[in-house]
Amino acid sequence: MRITLVRLLTLLLVPYLVASTAPAEELGRYERSVERYAIPDVVLTNQNGDKVRLKSLLESGQPVAVDFIYATCTTICPILSAGYAHLQRKLGSESSKVHLVSITIDPENDTPPILKDYLAKYQARPGWDFLTGSRRDIDRVMTAFNAYFRDKMDHKPLTFIRMPKDGSWVRLYGLMNGIDFVEEYRQAGNL
Repeated sequence: MRITLVRLLTLLLVPYLVASTAPAEELGRYERSVERYAIPDVVLTNQNGDKVRLKSLLESGQPVAVDFIYATCTTICPILSAGYAHLQRKLGSESSKVHLVSITIDPENDTPPILKDYLAKYQARPGWDFLTGSRRDIDRVMTAFNAYFRDKMDHKPLTFIRMPKDGSWVRLYGLMNGIDFVEEYRQAGNL
């Protein structure tokens, strides 16, 4: 049986992230700040091949979290995705009220079928979209979130949670366990 590095990391890290009550410092400290971002009005494509107007999606009033990942990443992206999967499981039937958005930083390779397969690996439920688009539009979105990466090997562990009351964003820089991610989501006023 052949096992990929991503699958191996997922098997090793997901149980720790999901079940861990360990403090965040065991995964590494993360920084939290509250920011304002002007979302560009770009059209991206989701894992089903559907066109999505990003500004409307993120400013719909529905609770939303955003991260920047790519499908072939073997370092931080599996950890961020495990956090999303944990949040969906923790919320159970309420997970449909939360919109999780992953935006690829490798649009040249991350096509809708690849994004769909990626989400299947994490048993993503409805409400978690993985978006791709043109390099120009992806760069505009990363720049708007002050998350621009020179290339995919330079990416950082960033997660953004929109606060529904005032539209500001909680910016989380670093890796955290699943429990801390759920708590950050609660603190942002989304649960």
